[in-house]
Amino acid sequence: MKRLKKKELEEASWHFSTKMKKEIFQDIEIPSGVDVSVHGNTITVKGEGKESKKRLNTSKIDLKVEGNKILIGSKTASKKEKRLINTYAAHIRNMINGIGEGFEYTLKIAFSHFPMTVEINGNEAVIKNFLGEKVPRKLKILKGTEVKIDKDVITIHSHDKELAGQTAANFEAATKVGKRDRRVFQDGIFIMKKPGREI
Repeated sequence: MKRLKKKELEEASWHFSTKMKKEIFQDIEIPSGVDVSVHGNTITVKGEGKESKKRLNTSKIDLKVEGNKILIGSKTASKKEKRLINTYAAHIRNMINGIGEGFEYTLKIAFSHFPMTVEINGNEAVIKNFLGEKVPRKLKILKGTEVKIDKDVITIHSHDKELAGQTAANFEAATKVGKRDRRVFQDGIFIMKKPGREI
């Protein structure tokens, strides 16, 4: 069997890699009333008095606005670029949907041993009497989110899916119980519904 020289191996490897690459583009329609702009690697979506910004690594990906569409893709996309294109397209669609409908999380305040109360104080939520603790627990409510409490139900709404999700996670983390049997101590705040699905 003929052994290939180093130069021949490099040429064969280059030919194989270029053959695996192909042109991949996605177009995302911009709804009426929504304004989208791209400056460098930052995309900005505005509408209905709301604004959402996100920085993307576009060193190997083309991102531009043409008419009422956003074009994202690459003329020489590998599997890695293809995954990035799909991920970024999903982020952009979420940004557009957030400006229009927004995203909502629903959480449940649960207690069986000690009556727990949750209050909103500016950009903080204060949890009192959790498991009988004398010192209230506090958590941060991220800017750009709206939090409402109705008895034992907490509703979080935002035009930014990541902000809403992180604020909901902050509530859960604030009442996380360590070194206690969860089958006995079921007190806490739990996410019951995420955008598009119930838990």
